[in-house]
Amino acid sequence: MLRRTALSHLSRAFRRPLSTMASSETPVEDVIREKISTALQPTTLEIHNDSHLHSHHKAMENSTSKETHFRVIITSEAFRSKMQPARHRLVYSLLKDEMARENGIHALQLRTMTPEEEEKRRAQEAGEQ
Repeated sequence: MLRRTALSHLSRAFRRPLSTMASSETPVEDVIREKISTALQPTTLEIHNDSHLHSHHKAMENSTSKETHFRVIITSEAFRSKMQPARHRLVYSLLKDEMARENGIHALQLRTMTPEEEEKRRAQEAGEQ
């Protein structure tokens, strides 16, 4: 499942009351989006829920959550002058509670870029086609 959040939609998404978020069908994804958006103010934020690809794994057999495995693509100025490990530690620190929680995030794959790195990647992808 691919979810893209453009900047124009961010402010609207976070005006929902917490009671609404609690009844969401994607509460973990909602928290990921809120925490990353608030802390990093990304220009691109893509959250892919890949949990369905891992539901048959032994470690997941007793899990009741449908939100355990995520791929997250983040473009943010906050990553400027930081190496990939520092960028990832920053995101992990934002989501530490969700990763520690029972039936919380089991796996988190990150792609973190600055706006210039994203532009370079898009240009390379366009050149390959």
